[in-house]
Amino acid sequence: MTMNEMTTTTQVTSRRAVVREPSGPQSIEIVEVPVAEPAPAQVRVKVAAAAINPVDMGVAGGIFHQLGMVHQPDYTGLGWDFAGTIDAAGPGVELPVGTRVAGFIDGFDRDQGSHAEHLLVPAANVAVVPDGLDLVEAAAVPLNATAAAQLVDLLGEASDKARRLLVTGAAGAVGAYVAVLARDRGWQVTGMARAADEPFVRGLGIDFTTESGQGWDAVADAGALQENALRAVRDGGRFVGVQPASRLPEERGITVEVLFAHPDGRLLAPLLARVATGELPARVHAVTPLDEAAGAYEAMAKGGIRGRIVLVP
Repeated sequence: MTMNEMTTTTQVTSRRAVVREPSGPQSIEIVEVPVAEPAPAQVRVKVAAAAINPVDMGVAGGIFHQLGMVHQPDYTGLGWDFAGTIDAAGPGVELPVGTRVAGFIDGFDRDQGSHAEHLLVPAANVAVVPDGLDLVEAAAVPLNATAAAQLVDLLGEASDKARRLLVTGAAGAVGAYVAVLARDRGWQVTGMARAADEPFVRGLGIDFTTESGQGWDAVADAGALQENALRAVRDGGRFVGVQPASRLPEERGITVEVLFAHPDGRLLAPLLARVATGELPARVHAVTPLDEAAGAYEAMAKGGIRGRIVLVP
């Protein structure tokens, strides 16, 4: 075999973080897989950065496996958020190779995740990253900002009869976005968080409290307080939760909604634009090499981190 023949038969591979028998960060490993070509309406993204989210911790810990939501024969891919550059596009895709994009992939029963060097995703699920926005920062935005926008859509517009909104977990990744986006929809927003987070929350342009209180027209429960947050809603008010598997029953005439976040490139695009202009925060706690994913997950598991740890291949 000639050297040229050896070169052409060598298969290009890509690294990804996975778990085979999930039991926490220590079960994370890096595997190499062949680089696949995108199908129609798909793009292949060369990942530049990918944030770690609480849902990733749940996958690595086996929570969703135990719930019967994962059935992968070999391993489960980790990671939802990503930002990077399109390096291949399938038929029917208008975005050119070289375009900087960001997005997230949802679902649990999959062998690929964003904590990888390459990722295949539907072109409709990505948004172009604006000039001036760093890809590391962009990687911390998609899941949380999209979820917040979809939560606010469930919440709806404020009215003369329903204007006072409490956002729990207002210093968190989703809650901070909810607070700003709900204010845009006419709500008089108060953010609930720990006392130490007061400067950040007030910096969002909203009021602040450390207690849920009672009598709110609506509660956006980004902090997943569940029953405790529901009790803060007045009779006939509105409650939007973030735990689809634990939807609360309606009571006292309260309308109860629950968020099922799903990728939406068109929705994400203006959110990234607002991050680029500083209207919405992009909070990166640390940047860690992909090969050190297990250690980054361990750091996240210890808690107390504001912002995201971002993995870079």
